[in-house]
Amino acid sequence: MSSDIPQLSVNTIRTLSIDGVQAANSGHPGAPLGAAPMAYVVWQDYLRFNPVHPEWPGRDRFVLSAGHASMLIYSLLHLTGYDLSLDELKNFRQWGSKTPGHPEFFHTPGLDATTGPLGQGAAMTVGMAMAEAHLAARYNRPEFPIFDNHTYAILGDGDLQEGVNHEAAALAGHLRLNKLIWLHDDNQVQLDTPTSKAESDDVAARYVAYGWNVLKVADGNDLDQIRAAVKEAQTSDRPTLIQVRTVIGFGSPRAGTSKAHGEPLGAEGVAETKAALGWDYPAFTVPEEVKAHMDARERGAKLEAEWNALMDGYRAAHPELAAEVDAMLKRELPANLADALPSYEVGGKGVATRNASGEVINALAKVLPGLMGGSADLSGSTKTTIKDGGEMQSGSMAGRNVLFGVREFGMAAAANGLSLYGGLHPMIGTFLVFADYLKPAFRLSAIQMQPVTYVLTHDSIGLGEDGPTHQPIEQIAMLRAVPGAHVIRPADANETAAAWQMALEYDKGPTALALTRQDLPILPRNHAGVKKGAYVVRDAEGAQVILIASGSEVSLALDSAEALAAEGIQARVVSMPCMEVFRTQDRSYRDSVLTPGVKRVAIEAAAKSPWYEWVGTDGAVIGMDTFGASAPASVLFEKFGFSVQNVSKVVKSIL
Repeated sequence: MSSDIPQLSVNTIRTLSIDGVQAANSGHPGAPLGAAPMAYVVWQDYLRFNPVHPEWPGRDRFVLSAGHASMLIYSLLHLTGYDLSLDELKNFRQWGSKTPGHPEFFHTPGLDATTGPLGQGAAMTVGMAMAEAHLAARYNRPEFPIFDNHTYAILGDGDLQEGVNHEAAALAGHLRLNKLIWLHDDNQVQLDTPTSKAESDDVAARYVAYGWNVLKVADGNDLDQIRAAVKEAQTSDRPTLIQVRTVIGFGSPRAGTSKAHGEPLGAEGVAETKAALGWDYPAFTVPEEVKAHMDARERGAKLEAEWNALMDGYRAAHPELAAEVDAMLKRELPANLADALPSYEVGGKGVATRNASGEVINALAKVLPGLMGGSADLSGSTKTTIKDGGEMQSGSMAGRNVLFGVREFGMAAAANGLSLYGGLHPMIGTFLVFADYLKPAFRLSAIQMQPVTYVLTHDSIGLGEDGPTHQPIEQIAMLRAVPGAHVIRPADANETAAAWQMALEYDKGPTALALTRQDLPILPRNHAGVKKGAYVVRDAEGAQVILIASGSEVSLALDSAEALAAEGIQARVVSMPCMEVFRTQDRSYRDSVLTPGVKRVAIEAAAKSPWYEWVGTDGAVIGMDTFGASAPASVLFEKFGFSVQNVSKVVKSIL
């Protein structure tokens, strides 16, 4: 191989990137110009992947956490042989292209995550590295290292500054995730300013304190230095941060300045940059020698064939384990899933839905080996512990219970990584009010269509004395507003069991389970109704009003219907645990539940706004217009209007 080929390849990555940005007249040219050498080294010399089969389970994972530099990874995908044509690079940021402004998982072949919101890409790689270590500890056997890959990320200064990065990095250091390698594009410049005007902490010292190995590359254009650092990182006994000193916008007239970050270079700037790089080709040119050098299809096929042979040997030597692994990697649910769910008898002792959820989790854990997760230091309250599942700790990564610490955002981002890795069904728990802390990761769960289950307990003013700081009001409305997400607020223990089945069967996005602290009466089991999002719990001939409720307020609606009947007013009661699912039912079913022309009153101890879709302009909503207060739950429900008397009053006011 000619000694010029590596440098020519680096410059091909650079020029494709700036050509794409220039063609779109939109994008970020600076980071690709500076980071191309480190990206080239990782992809050409170390990354294990097969462009023809992007989902190959044995591959290494790579995440461009600095997602604004998306033309960098699009150029790599094209050059290495993925199904991403040069025309797609020319259509960067255009409608219908496979090259959107920031990398989108499921949209562009070869991406392992959706990135752009800074910090989250890196945090997701922590989950990916956790998944590899967990599965390796559970399933690898002597001579059969079927789970044995590295996870890489390229980060910018903004990634390192975001709080979620601190949360996830601290967890990674604690777990000693030694196959996690981050490359820091250390160009000392961010969008507004040199980094020196925004921070003065010692980044390297911070990561050492987190338990990381930290390496430095003094010259981000020196391929040999980068190679040596990555090679050393691969032998570390802890996660590694490689700080690569680069120049943002390298070779351009704006090199080393904030101006290189987020604006096209302009035709003149592109020409000057190419001249500085010694590049004398038309736009979007890939020299033939670079095309041959970087095409990874042959070596990728060989790597995958070797892994497939390893799996075949594993299946022969360990057939039961292999069958479990194969089912997990396909995300197959057990045929007896419904049979595994507990059932609760009407008239029995009331059960808090968080407690019912804990019982369901442990029943499911016996038939679903991929179920695992934890909470943000609240497992005793969220009931998310898998009994006898062990704790995931450094040295015992097979544990199914993760102690995330008080790191809600980092926990949720890591859960996305656990899911993206494949094979696992991650669940995470905290109080519903703290969904505020993890909402950006919940949003990315939805964008990436990842089936993460969020166990969100203490779901209303019903938690009582802790007061308004801990009583969720607007959080359910916030989560319901996320496209592609399911929010389920079950009315009792039986609905909770059905809700868990729904969560596991829904593979197009996350599910949030909103669960009570207080005990609720047991309703007749109606899994079919729950799975349609809403169903009739109590009917009445000639109903004059329909009471619609979710969660703890369904029991209130039932009591109110009885009181109204005593006064000659007939009321149907509808439990609506999941608006999103009910909305997808056909019109005839929706009309059979919410009869057109019959007035409606919705009851939920939360923000009112989502319910107006169902009650219309001539109905009413009994909900929360204020924050809560500190008092016993029974007092709070009475004071805030969640009583039979107030429901009767509101019903009479609209009839």
